[in-house]
Amino acid sequence: MKYEHIHGMQIPKVGFGTWTIGGRDAPDPGLDSVSRAALRSALELGYTHFDTAEYYAGGHAEELLGEAIREMGVRREDLFITTKVSPEHLHYEDVLTACDRSLRRLGVETIDLYLIHWANPRIKLAESFRALNQLVREGKVRHLGVSNFKLKLLKESVALSETPLLTNQVPYRLPEKDYAENGVVEYCQQNDILVTAYSPVKFRNLNVNATLKAMAAAHNATSFQVAMAWLIAQPRVITIPMSFNPAHQRENLEAMNLELTASEMEQLSNLYSR
Repeated sequence: MKYEHIHGMQIPKVGFGTWTIGGRDAPDPGLDSVSRAALRSALELGYTHFDTAEYYAGGHAEELLGEAIREMGVRREDLFITTKVSPEHLHYEDVLTACDRSLRRLGVETIDLYLIHWANPRIKLAESFRALNQLVREGKVRHLGVSNFKLKLLKESVALSETPLLTNQVPYRLPEKDYAENGVVEYCQQNDILVTAYSPVKFRNLNVNATLKAMAAAHNATSFQVAMAWLIAQPRVITIPMSFNPAHQRENLEAMNLELTASEMEQLSNLYSR
């Protein structure tokens, strides 16, 4: 396992995302069985960072994650749990209420990392952070972060957070490099903030790209593993892929073992350049 060491912690370079676990924007009971199986296999394989949100399946993803942790008998202190507050809940009292609900659904006393899922232009960021800072002071949350924030809002968040902002969770992957081009990735790397790249292999055409296919063959890996290895080789970048398939879950973890050369990293960084 490879880690990012930051603020006295070690956080795995590869975690497990839970978008579509238990449903999409509302619970889907038809997905419960496969969702429980996916979470169990991820825990069995050794994933320790789990990322979820109150929005995912209307909170049901949090419930299923909490159930899986208890059923598998995994020690709470061995896990790093991230969840998020939705943009419609960013008023002061709403943030506090949303956090309490997430804690109940997860069945934990403390959330390791609590993020603003998306900014809400109708609610002042200062009001939201007043509540988030209060949650840290109360011990309900250990660390704060944001998601989908561009540079201006990210800098504002850093100034408003009473504790070091831990992450900005953004869509960053081959070929989507908007957050590298808009300065967010560089700012995070220069200011000790993790970039949490979500949906790291969403672009299915990666599998037919000639450069990726050649690198994959050279490393006895898949094109998706090469794309993930490019991400996690970058300083202060972690990722949270999701799969219902235990074999794919294992492949995602094994991408950490793939060592790309400086030349390969440069090739991939220039791939899909506009």
